[in-house]
Amino acid sequence: MSQEMHPQRWGSPSHAAPLPESTQGLVEFAFGAFSTPALDMVTLPDSGLDEGALAGLRGLLGAENVLTDDETRRLRTRGKSTPDLLKARTGDLSDAPDAVVRPGSHDDVVKVLAWAVEQHVAVVPFGGGTSVTGGLVARRDGYAGLISLDLIRLNQLLSVDPISMTATLQPGMRGPEAEAALAQHGMTLGHFPQSFEFASIGGFAATRSSGQNSAGFGRFDQMVVGLRMATPIGDLISGSSPLNAAGPDLRQVAMGSEGTFGVITEVTVRVRAIATGTAYEAWRFDSFSSGQDAMRHLAQNQILPTIIRLSDETETALNLASQTAVGAEAPSGCLMIVGYEGASIDNKRAVVTRALTALGGTSLGEERGKTWLEGRFHAPYLRDSMLDSGVLVETLETATFWSNTDRLYSSVKTALGTSLGEGALVLCHVSHVYETGCSLYFTVAAKQGDNPLERWLAAKAAASDAMIESGATITHHHAVGTDHKAWLEREIGPVGVAILRGIKAAVDPTGILNPGVLIP
Repeated sequence: MSQEMHPQRWGSPSHAAPLPESTQGLVEFAFGAFSTPALDMVTLPDSGLDEGALAGLRGLLGAENVLTDDETRRLRTRGKSTPDLLKARTGDLSDAPDAVVRPGSHDDVVKVLAWAVEQHVAVVPFGGGTSVTGGLVARRDGYAGLISLDLIRLNQLLSVDPISMTATLQPGMRGPEAEAALAQHGMTLGHFPQSFEFASIGGFAATRSSGQNSAGFGRFDQMVVGLRMATPIGDLISGSSPLNAAGPDLRQVAMGSEGTFGVITEVTVRVRAIATGTAYEAWRFDSFSSGQDAMRHLAQNQILPTIIRLSDETETALNLASQTAVGAEAPSGCLMIVGYEGASIDNKRAVVTRALTALGGTSLGEERGKTWLEGRFHAPYLRDSMLDSGVLVETLETATFWSNTDRLYSSVKTALGTSLGEGALVLCHVSHVYETGCSLYFTVAAKQGDNPLERWLAAKAAASDAMIESGATITHHHAVGTDHKAWLEREIGPVGVAILRGIKAAVDPTGILNPGVLIP
C-alpha cells in the first residue's frame, strides 16, 4: 500500500528535513531567531458509533477493513492546509472520524453508502488526504456519526486501450502508483501536481486538479473521458465517446464535486506514450509583466512548451538567493522555467527559444531548470520546516483573463500585505497558462504571532474578497472545500447555487455525503 503522511506534517516522515543552512539564514534575517518545537500526539476520544452500527459495517466489509484505532483515525483527520496543520500541531483532532472504512470494490462502496443512509452517518470520501481547502472537514451536527471512506484498497489499473490510448484506473491509486502501472504499458498520464506523491486519481477528478505539465498535457478534467460514480440512489456511468452533444456533460457533475454527490470508483483517462526526450531550462525577463506577455504570446500562437512557469521579482529573488553560491550575484528580474517532454522536442524548443528571445527573454541555460525539476515536490516539506521556525506559510491561487492579471495581482498582493502587516512576504508566480488567461499562485510568509490560525484566516478572507472583487475565480485548482464556500456563492450567483443544491438533493437526498463541503 501507499506511504502514509504524518498526521501533523506534509508527506512522509522519512522525507522531512530541517531548513537548509542557506534558507535558515534568510529566515533568521527576515523573521528572527527560532527553535524547533516538539509535536505531541494526543489520544482521541472513543468512536462515537455504537457497537451495533460498527457490527453492521464489519459484516459488510470484514472487521479488518473497519478501523477505529487512534493511529488510523489520526491519519484520516482533515487535509494538509496550514490551518489543518496548525490545529493538529496544537493537539486539536476534533474532526477525527469515528471509523475508517476501507471498501475493496465498487460494490463495497455501494453497500457502505446504503448503510450510511440507513444509519444517517456522514461519509467523507478519502483519497490521498492532500486537500488544502478544508475538503475533508465535513459537518457532523445532526448525524449519528462520521466515517472516512478510505479508498486506499481501490488501487488497480483496470484496463488499457492501446488503440484509443485510454486507461481505466481505480480512484485510490496515488500518482506514483498510477505512473508505475501505466509505464508497464509504455504509457504515462503526465499529471504532476505538487501533491503528486500522495494525491490520488479519484482526488484529481473530484477537485479538477491541474498539474505542472498542464501547458502541454492539459488539466486533469481534460484528460478524463469517462467515469463511474456510486451515489445513494444508484450509479452514474458516463463516457461512451470522446465527446458528444447528448445534453450537458455529466462527467463534469462528478469532476469538481469533492465527494458531495457521490464516490468516484473508476476513472477512464486519456494517456500518452512515455516521453523519449526531456529538457528543462530557465529564462530571465526584466519584469513580471514582460514575462507574462511572452507567455501569452506562446499560448495564443499555440507554441507552448510542456511546462512553463514565471516567478515575480520577489519570488525570483528568494529562490535564486538560496541557489546562488556565496559571494556570487544572483540574476535580477523574473525567472521563467520552461520544460519540454515528448518524442520530438527539438523543433518545439527551437521555436519557443526564438520567440522568447524576440520577446526580451535571456536564456539562463539548463542548470536552474534541472534544479526546479529536482525540487518540484519539495515545497510542502519546506513549509513544515518554516512552521517549526515560527513562520506562518501558506499558499492560495486564482485565475483570470490576460487583460485582468495586473489588477488581480496588485489587489491580492495588497490585501495580503495589509492584513499580515509589516515584515510579511508575498510571493507570486504564474503557474498555468491558457490562450485567454492564466493562474496566479501566491505564497505568503509572515511571523506566526500569538494566534497564527486567526491571523491567517483574516488574511485569507481579505485575499478572497480581493479575488472576487477583481472579477477572478476563487480557485483555479485547489477546489472549494469549506474554506472557499462563502466566496463560491458570490462567484456563481444564486442560480448556480440552486443548481448545485438541486443536484445534491436528487442524488443524495439524506445528505450523508461530505456534508458542509462545496455547496453554499
